[in-house]
Amino acid sequence: MRPDPGSPWRDDGEAGDPAALRRALGLFATGVTVVTTLTDDGRPVGITASSFNTVSLDPALVLWSLSRRSPHAGSFRPGRPFGVNVLAGDQTALCQRFGQPGADKFAGLVTTPGVGGVPMLPGAAAQFECVGFAEHPGGDHVIVVGQVLRLRWRDTAPMVFCRGRLGVLPEAEPLAA
Repeated sequence: MRPDPGSPWRDDGEAGDPAALRRALGLFATGVTVVTTLTDDGRPVGITASSFNTVSLDPALVLWSLSRRSPHAGSFRPGRPFGVNVLAGDQTALCQRFGQPGADKFAGLVTTPGVGGVPMLPGAAAQFECVGFAEHPGGDHVIVVGQVLRLRWRDTAPMVFCRGRLGVLPEAEPLAA
């Protein structure tokens, strides 16, 4: 059923329409992360992901989603360490570097070793050092759940992704409780 012509709704596309689904989901602003790990032979791997979220505070669990088509899908498994680097607002180049397929994304980049030697990226707004806790099927993605072992953050504006664009939220006053 289509909305009335005077309705504020732009489209009521079916959930099976990937373009409509993408447009509607694009209105949900998310943070941007680079998730890192090591391959079985010790090479660093990093993937830009905006599908990062809290699962539980006790125990400390987070999740993110990884495309089943990713060439690095086998590197993120339960029991394996990984790092989540929440990008700061000034890290657009780093976001783009890890969002593109291809060459060594770590070339010329100085990292800090995290849990299990996983590379943690410089300048991140927040970092979570995790070990794979579980994975669940999620259609064309795998939902990766990690247990947070260590974390750190700094007082800076994080990068956000909304409507297909990267941005930074302006500083805001805390909301009254």
